[in-house]
Amino acid sequence: MSGALVQVRGLHKSFTRGTEPIHVLRDLTLDVGYGEFLALMGPSGSGKTTLLNLIAGLDQPTQGSITVGENVISEMSESELARWRTRHVGFIFQFYYLLPVLTAYENVELPLLLLPLTKEQRRKQVETALDLVGLTDRMTHRPGQLSGGQQQRVGIARAMVTDPELIVADEPTGDLDTKSADAILGLMEVLRAKLNKTIIMVTHDPKAAARAQRTLHLEKGQLVLDTALAVGARGA
Repeated sequence: MSGALVQVRGLHKSFTRGTEPIHVLRDLTLDVGYGEFLALMGPSGSGKTTLLNLIAGLDQPTQGSITVGENVISEMSESELARWRTRHVGFIFQFYYLLPVLTAYENVELPLLLLPLTKEQRRKQVETALDLVGLTDRMTHRPGQLSGGQQQRVGIARAMVTDPELIVADEPTGDLDTKSADAILGLMEVLRAKLNKTIIMVTHDPKAAARAQRTLHLEKGQLVLDTALAVGARGA
């Protein structure tokens, strides 16, 4: 499918500290294509995570519009955003955020509990997601029984279990050793290439960013560099 899944237009985001406004994002415009793997880089405080959260519907802009697919999410209420996120966005975090008392299966199942599915439908989707990340033999293990790389794979399965069109990843390899990080990035490439998932990843690691198709750099809330990799380099 061609065109842009994510369209950001004239985006501003500011917070108030005391009586002083803090401008985090300034007049930002961005398109992210269907099935694109985009990396966001920049120094701390540049607005990367704020932009990611806005695109994922976790926050609302001060000014400007954000459209994902056919949904203008910048005009949605908090309850509408919550329902939209459940069906359309998968989240991958640096520190996994798995519940330690639940098994891998139960952690992956959590997003499905918000949807009108039967137990059998949930089981099929959870098993499919765990098979995708190669953890069907660990589904009864709790997070404390898994390595960091395995926990992140559970996190990816949880992000994928609702079959979202957009995956947002905030420093997904930041807490992993080099080998595990490489495996996670390889899995994310598979999600894009084989399942046509659109992935937006915040990272400080140039090696991780190099695995994306395109890298955008933010500085003081504005895009300062757009580096597109050659199409053949990532096997598009």
